Amino acid sequence: GLTINRSSSGKNEEKKGSKGNGKGESVSDGGKTAVVFSLKNEVGGLVKALRLFQEKHVSMVHIESRKSKRRNSEVEIFVDCDCSKKEFNELIQLLKFQTNIVSLNPPENIWTGEEDLDCVPWFPRKISELDKCSQRVLMYGSELDADHPGFKDNVYRQRRKYFVDVAMSYKYGQPIPRVEYTAEEIKTWGVVFRELSKLYPTHACREYLKNFPLLTKYCGYREDNVPQLEDVSIFLKERSGFTVRPVAGYLSPRDFLAGLAYRVFHCTQYVRHG
Repeated sequence: GLTINRSSSGKNEEKKGSKGNGKGESVSDGGKTAVVFSLKNEVGGLVKALRLFQEKHVSMVHIESRKSKRRNSEVEIFVDCDCSKKEFNELIQLLKFQTNIVSLNPPENIWTGEEDLDCVPWFPRKISELDKCSQRVLMYGSELDADHPGFKDNVYRQRRKYFVDVAMSYKYGQPIPRVEYTAEEIKTWGVVFRELSKLYPTHACREYLKNFPLLTKYCGYREDNVPQLEDVSIFLKERSGFTVRPVAGYLSPRDFLAGLAYRVFHCTQYVRHG
């Protein structure tokens, strides 16, 4: 629908400072009120109605339109006004001849609180609701493809299931559970750590090279130790405001980006098959 905004802060302040200006009392403390009216969805209908506001010198601060829920052939118009009580009453009398008045002085968020946009997918409105995003995993760690190195390794599959359970049980605000990694997992981590460390000087960016020694110092990044997500999360939060939270497997791009909107990076805890 149509949405128009126009600032009227200057006018409000002027009215507050001159009570005896002969215009009559304000409808509300700020001199603002609102009306919702419906009219037939035809060319020129809205123009005729809004012309009445001009004739009565009623300033329109905010206008919205939407399809009427009462009749499909009509539209409803919400107008936030800035005027005196006298001007507003005169306007309403004229509007009654051209439109159907739905309500006067409706709550400020009369429309924004309604679920008019049913087509908009759910998204987290606060950081704790990322708990729901983290449950919507596309592929769990225990669901391995047939060509995966660990597909026939039952011990590895059970280990992956353990990490899935840890991640699915995690809730916002809790410390991330610490994992006791096996000797084989530490060995696999050590090989990756050692080989990548050789490449960092020539292939890593300046920012990574600057912060990697700090990860070694504060988060236990070593060849013989797999760092804990909780330590990494605390480190990141102190320096950037970002945190890490465990996740069981792959998330959709939408859910992953929802986490980034709250400076949360979803991360798996398992070590891949060696």
